Amino acid sequence: MKAIVQNEYGTTDVLALTELPEPEAGPDGVVVRIRAAAVDPGVWHLMGGTPYLVRLMGFGVRRPKARVRGLDFAGVVHAVGADVTRFRVGAEVFGTCQGSFAEYALTTVDKIARKPEKLGFEEAAAIPISAFTALQALRDRGRVAPRQKVLIIGAGGGVGTFAVQIAKAFGAQVDGVCGPAKVDLVRSLGADTVFDYTREGFGGGYDLILDTAGNRSLTSLRKSLTPRGTLVIVGGEGEGRWIGPVARNLRALLLGPFVKQKLRGLFSTENQDDLQTLRALVEAGKVKPVIDRAFSLAEVPEAIRYANKGHARGKVVITV
Repeated sequence: MKAIVQNEYGTTDVLALTELPEPEAGPDGVVVRIRAAAVDPGVWHLMGGTPYLVRLMGFGVRRPKARVRGLDFAGVVHAVGADVTRFRVGAEVFGTCQGSFAEYALTTVDKIARKPEKLGFEEAAAIPISAFTALQALRDRGRVAPRQKVLIIGAGGGVGTFAVQIAKAFGAQVDGVCGPAKVDLVRSLGADTVFDYTREGFGGGYDLILDTAGNRSLTSLRKSLTPRGTLVIVGGEGEGRWIGPVARNLRALLLGPFVKQKLRGLFSTENQDDLQTLRALVEAGKVKPVIDRAFSLAEVPEAIRYANKGHARGKVVITV
């Protein structure tokens, strides 16, 4: 099979389209024929091995343990292990795997679900990682509730576009912050008010703020919360090569016990229950993926560079 492979950490120059053996299912695995994949923010960090904390978390100290990047996918079940009964060959599925920038990939039944019928493969592939993050940040960490006033910072990006829609599905009043090129998009997703960060501030009185942009201080964000409001920090950049965006999460964790506001970070998890929740939201017409551009498998390095600039409207996907 063809796959995008890296044998060392570095920039997109370390990625190469090459031939690898097709994976084998084993007793409890599922091999999928990848039809589409997506670029999530973590791809850049796993490719470069930065911040260095990434390497210490088990991804490989000197070189990456997994040679093929990519987590999100949508495709067709190609083979199943002898112990797998929930999925049959030919089933259209979406979810996560290790190495979706390839023609075939190995995954497990707990990380996949039936593809939403109303979506194509590219749209379905855009869902898992970013939508997991949005859902878990709002529901689990933010405890979003009907009629709450919610602010999504970075509302036009991969996580943000899902967050606006999911918060509306939970009955919240949702405001979004984004750049001028994404204002109309965020408004079309259901945001009640959209702030162009290059022209205006967003005020205060928010019960819940989800910050996906990572360039505002905890002090300024807390001023926009109610006295007992909740801030959930997702992603962000900067803060050096050792711990990177984790630094803001650590500061929030240390400050949290001393203030009445709830300051929380998030490390999202991949699981089938949330895939089913997201599938239901899609089928109910409450969530729809936003795709900025599609690239071919051979164009993965270009796709990663493009996504890393931070200007994409929604998701960047790979057609395989």
